[in-house]
Amino acid sequence: MADALRALYATLMVLSSVGSVCGNLLLLLVLLLNKELRSDTLGLTLSFSLSDLALGLSTIPLGAHNSLSWPGRYPSEGALCQGSGFIFLLLQTSSIHALTWTTVDKFTEICFALSYCSIWTARRTQAVLVLVWLFCLVNAALPLLGFGSYAYSESRFLCCPKFIPDDRYFVVLWMGLGIVAPIVTSCSLYGYIVYVARKQARRGTFMCNELHCFYVPANHYLRSSIVMVATSVCLLVCWLPYISVCLYETFSGQQSPAVTSALSAWLVLTSAALNPWITCMTQT
Repeated sequence: MADALRALYATLMVLSSVGSVCGNLLLLLVLLLNKELRSDTLGLTLSFSLSDLALGLSTIPLGAHNSLSWPGRYPSEGALCQGSGFIFLLLQTSSIHALTWTTVDKFTEICFALSYCSIWTARRTQAVLVLVWLFCLVNAALPLLGFGSYAYSESRFLCCPKFIPDDRYFVVLWMGLGIVAPIVTSCSLYGYIVYVARKQARRGTFMCNELHCFYVPANHYLRSSIVMVATSVCLLVCWLPYISVCLYETFSGQQSPAVTSALSAWLVLTSAALNPWITCMTQT
C-alpha cells in the first residue's frame, strides 16, 4: 500500500479512536450520573459501550501504529499477535451482540409496553449478559485452541482471524452466529418498529397524563422512523463490506485488494465510534 494511503488509513484510525473514546466516555458518564436513565436493562448499554471504549483504546490505535511503522510486523505465532487477535475478536463480537440485545430491549418497550417490566427484569438482563460474554469468550478462544487461527494481516495492519479456505468452518461459524445473525435481528426489529410508527402516524393517537390528553402529531412518528432507518443503514454500511471481504477471502483463497481490505476494516472499527450516538438517537 502506498505511503499516502497508509498515512490516510492511520489518520482515519486515529479519528475513529478519538471518536470512540470520547463518545463512549460521554455516554457512560451520562448514564451513570443521571439516575433517571437507570433501568434494569442498563447493563446492556454499558456492556457494548465498554466494549467499544476498549476497542478505541486498544485495537484501533494499534492499527494506526502498525500502518505508520510499516513494513514492521508482529510474528503471527507470537503472544502479542495472538493476544491482540483474541481481544479484537472478543470486543468486536461482544459489541455487536450487546447492541442487538439493546435493540431487542427497545423493541419490547415499544411493542409490548404493558408487559415490558415483567419481560425485562434485572435478573434476566444479567442472564443475557452472562450468556453473551460466555459466547464471545468461547468464540474468541477457538482459534487459540486450533479451530481457526489468528495471524497478522498486512492489508489491515492488525492481528485478526485468518480468512483462508482451511479455516472456513470457523469463519462461517463466527460470521453466521457472531456477526450476521445479530445484524439481521437488529435490522428486522428496526424495520418492524418503522412499520408500527408509520401505521401509528396514519391513524393518529392521543397520549394522556394525569391532567389531560393531547394529540400526538404524525411527524413525531415519522421522525422516529427516520432515526431507525438511519441506524439500520449505518449498521449495514459499517459491516457489509467487512463481511463480504472476509467471506470472499475465505472461500476464494485469494487476498482482496489492499485498499478494499483496509477500508472494510476501518469501517467496522468505526462502528465503535458511531454506536454511542446511535444509542442517543434511539432514546426517547
